[in-house]
Amino acid sequence: MTTRLTQLLGIEHPIIQGGMIWCSGWELAAAVSNTGGLGTLGSGSMYPDELRAQLAALRSATDRPFAVNIPMLYPNIEEHLQSCIDFDVPVVITSAGNPKLHTAWLKERGRTVLHVVASSAFAVKAEAAGVDAVIAEGFEAGGHNGRDETTTMVLVPAVVDAVSIPVVAAGGIADGRSMAAALMLGAEGVQMGSRFVATPEASAHEAFKGEVLSAGEGSTQLTLKELAPVRLLKNPFYAEVAAAYARGAQAEELAALLGRGRAKKGMREGDLVDGELEIGQVAARINELKPAADVVRETAQMCEALLRRGT
Repeated sequence: MTTRLTQLLGIEHPIIQGGMIWCSGWELAAAVSNTGGLGTLGSGSMYPDELRAQLAALRSATDRPFAVNIPMLYPNIEEHLQSCIDFDVPVVITSAGNPKLHTAWLKERGRTVLHVVASSAFAVKAEAAGVDAVIAEGFEAGGHNGRDETTTMVLVPAVVDAVSIPVVAAGGIADGRSMAAALMLGAEGVQMGSRFVATPEASAHEAFKGEVLSAGEGSTQLTLKELAPVRLLKNPFYAEVAAAYARGAQAEELAALLGRGRAKKGMREGDLVDGELEIGQVAARINELKPAADVVRETAQMCEALLRRGT
């Protein structure tokens, strides 16, 4: 399938693997890239030395295009950006911040830049900042999310109408049906995160993967909007957060409850009681651990078949 996104990124399938913290290491990125999608390292959970080690491993595992996702709020962002140049990373995906800060610097050094947005207004600003494409991420998505709670179905066509650059749909996409729907809305590719958590190659803990596979409708909730909106699986830690809200907790108490390292404890170390378990609503539709290559191929094949049929 050829779209402006595949041409821009030099990939076969217009499928980007989300750069999820604690889940998106080099093994997953290589598996996706080697199957014709765009694999992504989630650098937000990596110290600078770790990112460099991951990049070295990924460079040895694939000769295909890949990306690094860098949250703009990351404290060592300059070191991460320099690592992207040192290892000749072809695509940088920025998120959680102002794309004006680093896009020009990256473009001057020959990088392709995508930016994650949660509204058409931010998409317009990202285009003005010079990014090559935007990823429109709806309210359904896992992890940190937009404050306006705009769903993917509403967000994607709004962003498509607002900008001239390619739009990638994200949030609630896990198979060829949802990918075909996104393309019909005007997107020229999709980003999938949660579906790739449930793969052998994902660097998430097996216990967390098991929770994803057993999730049902209503198993996740967007919360902690006073700090940074995040979608979580409902576990004992989430119950503590809900109880804090019930007694009228303010931002300071919520921040103290969250503390440090909750996401690592849950997703990387497998603490299902005290850890933060970030995943999208689409977890309710994921019930099988499947190799990343199969996810890419099956999603692309189903999407193309549906679009040919016009159904």
